[in-house]
Amino acid sequence: MLETLDPGVLTFLALAGLAAGFVDAVVGGGGLIQLPALLVGLPGASPVQLLATNKLGSIMGTATSSITYYRRIRPDLRTAVPLALAAFAGSVGGASLAFLLTREAFNPIILVVLVGVGLYTLARPSMGQLQRLRFGHRRPRRHLAATLLIGVLVGSYDGALGPGTGSFFVFALVSTLGYGFLEASAKAKIANFATNLAALVVFVPQGAVIWQVGLLMGACNVLGGYLGTRVAVARGSRFVRVFFVVVLAAFVLRIGVDTWRQLVP
Repeated sequence: MLETLDPGVLTFLALAGLAAGFVDAVVGGGGLIQLPALLVGLPGASPVQLLATNKLGSIMGTATSSITYYRRIRPDLRTAVPLALAAFAGSVGGASLAFLLTREAFNPIILVVLVGVGLYTLARPSMGQLQRLRFGHRRPRRHLAATLLIGVLVGSYDGALGPGTGSFFVFALVSTLGYGFLEASAKAKIANFATNLAALVVFVPQGAVIWQVGLLMGACNVLGGYLGTRVAVARGSRFVRVFFVVVLAAFVLRIGVDTWRQLVP
């Protein structure tokens, strides 16, 4: 597959991987850059091949971001680990459905969810600036239950389709559990690594991964993820929040255009 690609296409995919890694490290959602790039660059590939190859590229970036965040932020593993385990389980189930689903069927739903997330974030300017845990240490069972629910729901979506998963993790952790944006981003990266790994557990045995392309984009994703994590840690929650809103707006525009074209041939 790689040998048949034009150097210009390879450069385009490499740059998309770099940009996706940076965006994914800061607020998540790099798949909304990387997956459309694969759709354009590999028009002959099947939807499952595109999803699987996207996961290979993404997992390399999320691994780098997870390690960097853990070293610099030290996120609370009492939340991060259950979140990741639940997300892994949800992603396995979602990936199993990916062979039956099409991207077009999800565009209108994703668009509505992204618009809702963006409006909610704008309506609450103080959200995520400071960490105010909803349940705290007095209600650990509720905290754990909410964490597991977030992991399963977002993980299932990631396994089935994926774009925007990191952003959904960040938003859920901030709005539901009360984490600051920076702490939420750190936990989201760990959970996103788990969902990518789970999806590959399903996709790899099926021979769905285009390895050469995935490794190329993954290497660029690693560099982008490293740079994005360092910028997020240095600039703090306020920067992450602003970046989050900007990225959401870009995602809404992108998916809105796709949905319009889908509905109006």
